Amino acid sequence: MELIAENRAFGGRHCRYKHAASTVNCEMTFAIFLPPFASEDNPVPVLYWLSGLTCTDENFMQKAGAMKLAAELGMAIVAPDTSPRGDDVPDDSDGAYDMGLGAGFYVNATQAPWKTHYQMYDYVTKELPELIESSFPVTGERAISGHSMGGHGALVIGLRAPERYVSVSAFSPVANPTQCPWGEKAFSQYLGEDRELWKEYDAACLLAQKQHYVPLLVEQGHADQFLNEQLKPEALVNAAQQSDTQLTLNMHEGYDHSYFFIASFIDDHLQFHASHLGLI
Repeated sequence: MELIAENRAFGGRHCRYKHAASTVNCEMTFAIFLPPFASEDNPVPVLYWLSGLTCTDENFMQKAGAMKLAAELGMAIVAPDTSPRGDDVPDDSDGAYDMGLGAGFYVNATQAPWKTHYQMYDYVTKELPELIESSFPVTGERAISGHSMGGHGALVIGLRAPERYVSVSAFSPVANPTQCPWGEKAFSQYLGEDRELWKEYDAACLLAQKQHYVPLLVEQGHADQFLNEQLKPEALVNAAQQSDTQLTLNMHEGYDHSYFFIASFIDDHLQFHASHLGLI
C-alpha cells in the first residue's frame, strides 16, 4: 500500500492510497478520512461510501462536505474507486460512461472479458475492509452509503450482508436496475442474459424478499433528471410494503442528481449512521 497524498481536515487526516488488489487483479485507489484522536487506543467505526458513474474516490471527499461532522462524531470515512483501472482492464468499446471504467456497478462479473477484473462486490465487502481494519485505527463496526450507482451498491451490499453493516443509506440510488436502461446494459454484459441472476444485485428484488434486518434510509430529489427512467424509487417502496419492512424514503422538491443534493442532506445521513454505530 502506497500513500499518494495526505491533507489535514477538521483536525483529522484525509489520505489517498493505492494498493495491489487481488480480487480485481489490478491496482486500486481509495481515500480515507480519519477523525481527530483516532488511534490504536481509540479506534473508530467506518462509513464506507460508494460513488456513482464516472466518479472516483475523490468526488465525495471533495464535494460532499462530510468531513466536518464526521470529525465531530468520531467516524472514519472510506471511499473506494468505482471500478478497476489500468491499461489491461477492459472498457466499453464505444467509450460509454455507463459501462466499463468508472462503471463497475459493484457486482462480481461472470462474463468475459469482464470477470477477470470486475469483482467489485468482493473488493468492497471483503478485500477493502480487511485492508482498512488491519492498517488503520478503526473498529470492525461498519456502515455503508452511496450515490446513484453507488447507492445501488450500498443497498445491495447492505441487504445481502446485513451481518457486516449496522446501517445502510443511499442518495438517488438505482433502485431497480433489472428494470432500467443503466442496469440492463451493465448486467447483460457483466452477468450474462439470465435475468434471474440479475436479481441478486437488485435492491428492490432483495428488499421484497425480506432477508435482512438492517436500518435503511434513502434520499431522492424530485427534480432528478434520471428519476423516472433510471432510478425508480417507487420500486423500493413497493418492495418494502411487500415484505413489511421499514424503509425511510425522503423525497425533496427542487433537488436534482448533483452533489449539491448530497451536500444538503449528508449531515442527516451521518447522524443516522452514527446513531447505529453507537457514536450518539
